Amino acid sequence: MLIVIDFESEEPIYQQLKNSIMKGILTNELKEGESLPSVREMASDIGVNMHTVNKTYNLLKEDGLINIDRRKGAIVSKDKQKPTEEYKAKLKSNLDNIIVESSLRGINEEEFLDICKELYNQYTV
Repeated sequence: MLIVIDFESEEPIYQQLKNSIMKGILTNELKEGESLPSVREMASDIGVNMHTVNKTYNLLKEDGLINIDRRKGAIVSKDKQKPTEEYKAKLKSNLDNIIVESSLRGINEEEFLDICKELYNQYTV
């Protein structure tokens, strides 16, 4: 799986890395039971600090997407977790900001929903 980090982006590196790994899991580039590179190896491969990778792996573990085993390292879990009320509130907040910005840039509801459907359908498994 190719992970590309944009070091000029305002999005934190750990979030970019998390998003890349989540997409890899969703698209089956990373399969259930597959090992991710060690923290040291991943950090070296993409040119970031080990703490950044460690933070990413811990967030993925909290989300139930990987398991961390002391002997085997980080393993793709793919246990789908039900969305919590906390997650739904965060989703609404994020979407609210995106909708406001889109509306200010002249994107109407139909166009916005078309974009959402197009993107959502890319990942429907």
